[in-house]
Amino acid sequence: MRTQKKRRKQCKTDYGKRLKLLKSESPRLVFRKTNKYFIVQYVLSEEAQDKVSFGFNSKLLLKYGWPEEFKGSLKSIPAAYLMGYFAGKKILKDKLTQPIVDIGMIRNLHKTKFYGFLKGLIDSGIKINCKKEAFPEEDRIKGKSLKKDFSKTFEEIKIKLEK
Repeated sequence: MRTQKKRRKQCKTDYGKRLKLLKSESPRLVFRKTNKYFIVQYVLSEEAQDKVSFGFNSKLLLKYGWPEEFKGSLKSIPAAYLMGYFAGKKILKDKLTQPIVDIGMIRNLHKTKFYGFLKGLIDSGIKINCKKEAFPEEDRIKGKSLKKDFSKTFEEIKIKLEK
Protein backbone atom coordinates (compact mmCIF):
# COMPACT_ATOMS: atom_id res chain seq x y z
CA MET A 1 0.00 0.00 0.00
CA ARG A 2 1.19 3.47 -0.93
CA THR A 3 1.21 6.30 1.62
CA GLN A 4 -0.38 9.60 0.69
CA LYS A 5 1.59 12.78 0.36
CA LYS A 6 1.47 15.14 3.32
CA ARG A 7 -0.56 17.94 1.65
CA ARG A 8 -3.06 15.40 0.31
CA LYS A 9 -3.58 13.97 3.81
CA GLN A 10 -4.19 17.49 5.12
CA CYS A 11 -6.82 18.03 2.34
CA LYS A 12 -4.81 20.93 0.93
CA THR A 13 -3.69 19.71 -2.51
CA ASP A 14 -5.23 17.52 -5.19
CA TYR A 15 -2.08 16.62 -7.12
CA GLY A 16 -3.94 15.25 -10.17
CA LYS A 17 -5.90 18.47 -10.60
CA ARG A 18 -2.78 20.58 -9.99
CA LEU A 19 -0.83 18.68 -12.65
CA LYS A 20 -3.58 19.30 -15.23
CA LEU A 21 -3.62 23.01 -14.38
CA LEU A 22 0.17 23.24 -14.71
CA LYS A 23 0.16 21.40 -18.05
CA SER A 24 -2.30 23.94 -19.49
CA GLU A 25 0.40 26.64 -19.11
CA SER A 26 -2.34 29.23 -18.53
CA PRO A 27 -2.43 31.60 -15.59
CA ARG A 28 -4.73 30.55 -12.74
CA LEU A 29 -7.23 32.58 -10.78
CA VAL A 30 -7.11 30.89 -7.39
CA PHE A 31 -10.25 31.08 -5.21
CA ARG A 32 -9.94 29.88 -1.60
CA LYS A 33 -12.13 30.03 1.50
CA THR A 34 -10.82 30.51 5.03
CA ASN A 35 -12.91 30.54 8.20
CA LYS A 36 -13.62 34.28 7.84
CA TYR A 37 -12.67 35.42 4.34
CA PHE A 38 -12.26 34.59 0.67
CA ILE A 39 -8.81 34.79 -0.90
CA VAL A 40 -8.35 35.52 -4.63
CA GLN A 41 -4.96 35.33 -6.35
CA TYR A 42 -3.84 35.62 -9.97
CA VAL A 43 -1.02 33.06 -10.25
CA LEU A 44 1.50 32.44 -13.03
CA SER A 45 3.36 29.11 -13.02
CA GLU A 46 6.83 28.71 -14.47
CA GLU A 47 8.43 25.28 -14.19
CA ALA A 48 5.98 24.30 -11.39
CA GLN A 49 6.90 27.37 -9.35
CA ASP A 50 4.00 29.69 -8.64
CA LYS A 51 4.32 33.47 -8.82
CA VAL A 52 1.40 35.56 -7.52
CA SER A 53 0.80 38.62 -9.73
CA PHE A 54 -1.89 40.04 -7.48
CA GLY A 55 -3.93 38.82 -4.59
CA PHE A 56 -6.44 40.12 -2.07
CA ASN A 57 -9.00 38.88 0.42
CA SER A 58 -12.58 39.87 1.17
CA LYS A 59 -11.43 42.33 3.89
CA LEU A 60 -10.85 44.61 0.89
CA LEU A 61 -14.63 45.09 0.63
CA LEU A 62 -14.59 47.06 3.91
CA LYS A 63 -12.64 49.81 2.08
CA TYR A 64 -15.34 49.99 -0.61
CA GLY A 65 -18.26 50.50 1.74
CA TRP A 66 -19.09 47.07 3.16
CA PRO A 67 -20.95 47.91 6.40
CA GLU A 68 -19.26 47.11 9.72
CA GLU A 69 -22.47 45.43 10.94
CA PHE A 70 -22.08 42.87 8.12
CA LYS A 71 -18.38 42.27 8.88
CA GLY A 72 -19.22 38.67 9.82
CA SER A 73 -20.67 38.03 6.36
CA LEU A 74 -17.47 38.68 4.37
CA LYS A 75 -17.75 35.02 3.36
CA SER A 76 -21.29 35.25 1.95
CA ILE A 77 -22.56 34.90 -1.63
CA PRO A 78 -22.70 38.73 -2.15
CA ALA A 79 -19.07 38.98 -0.95
CA ALA A 80 -18.03 36.16 -3.31
CA TYR A 81 -19.77 37.88 -6.24
CA LEU A 82 -18.08 41.21 -5.49
CA MET A 83 -14.68 39.51 -5.16
CA GLY A 84 -15.15 37.92 -8.58
CA TYR A 85 -16.32 41.22 -10.04
CA PHE A 86 -13.30 43.08 -8.64
CA ALA A 87 -10.86 40.38 -9.82
CA GLY A 88 -12.35 40.46 -13.33
CA LYS A 89 -12.13 44.25 -13.54
CA LYS A 90 -8.50 44.13 -12.36
CA ILE A 91 -7.59 41.48 -14.97
CA LEU A 92 -9.18 43.54 -17.76
CA LYS A 93 -7.67 46.84 -16.53
CA ASP A 94 -4.13 45.39 -16.30
CA LYS A 95 -4.62 43.57 -19.66
CA LEU A 96 -3.66 40.20 -18.18
CA THR A 97 -4.14 36.86 -19.94
CA GLN A 98 -7.47 35.05 -19.55
CA PRO A 99 -7.06 32.77 -16.50
CA ILE A 100 -8.32 29.31 -15.58
CA VAL A 101 -10.30 29.29 -12.34
CA ASP A 102 -8.70 27.08 -9.67
CA ILE A 103 -10.96 26.17 -6.73
CA GLY A 104 -8.60 23.66 -5.15
CA MET A 105 -10.28 21.28 -2.70
CA ILE A 106 -13.60 23.20 -2.53
CA ARG A 107 -16.57 20.99 -3.45
CA ASN A 108 -18.16 21.96 -6.74
CA LEU A 109 -21.86 22.39 -5.85
CA HIS A 110 -24.38 24.48 -7.83
CA LYS A 111 -25.77 27.76 -6.40
CA THR A 112 -22.92 28.12 -3.89
CA LYS A 113 -20.39 30.85 -3.09
CA PHE A 114 -18.02 29.60 -5.77
CA TYR A 115 -20.69 30.06 -8.44
CA GLY A 116 -21.41 33.52 -7.01
CA PHE A 117 -17.69 34.26 -7.55
CA LEU A 118 -17.90 32.93 -11.14
CA LYS A 119 -20.98 35.07 -11.85
CA GLY A 120 -19.01 38.13 -10.68
CA LEU A 121 -16.16 37.25 -13.04
CA ILE A 122 -18.53 36.81 -15.98
CA ASP A 123 -20.39 40.06 -15.21
CA SER A 124 -17.08 41.95 -15.14
CA GLY A 125 -16.30 40.87 -18.72
CA ILE A 126 -14.22 37.68 -18.35
CA LYS A 127 -15.33 34.95 -20.75
CA ILE A 128 -16.03 31.68 -18.91
CA ASN A 129 -18.32 28.88 -20.10
CA CYS A 130 -20.80 27.97 -17.38
CA LYS A 131 -24.44 26.88 -17.23
CA LYS A 132 -26.81 29.62 -16.08
CA GLU A 133 -28.65 27.13 -13.82
CA ALA A 134 -25.51 26.78 -11.66
CA PHE A 135 -25.56 30.41 -10.47
CA PRO A 136 -27.33 31.47 -7.27
CA GLU A 137 -30.57 33.46 -7.63
CA GLU A 138 -30.23 37.21 -8.21
CA ASP A 139 -31.85 37.98 -4.82
CA ARG A 140 -29.21 35.91 -3.02
CA ILE A 141 -26.38 37.54 -4.99
CA LYS A 142 -27.62 41.03 -4.12
CA GLY A 143 -27.94 40.16 -0.44
CA LYS A 144 -31.70 40.22 0.04
CA SER A 145 -31.38 36.99 2.04
CA LEU A 146 -29.14 38.57 4.70
CA LYS A 147 -30.46 39.85 8.06
CA LYS A 148 -31.24 43.26 6.58
CA ASP A 149 -31.85 44.07 2.91
CA PHE A 150 -28.35 44.60 1.54
CA SER A 151 -29.22 45.30 -2.13
CA LYS A 152 -28.71 49.13 -2.08
CA THR A 153 -25.32 48.83 -0.38
CA PHE A 154 -24.43 46.00 -2.79
CA GLU A 155 -25.06 48.24 -5.84
CA GLU A 156 -23.04 51.11 -4.29
CA ILE A 157 -20.06 48.82 -3.65
CA LYS A 158 -20.30 47.40 -7.18
CA ILE A 159 -20.15 50.92 -8.66
CA LYS A 160 -17.08 51.77 -6.51
CA LEU A 161 -15.33 48.56 -7.64
CA GLU A 162 -15.71 49.54 -11.31
CA LYS A 163 -13.41 52.54 -10.86
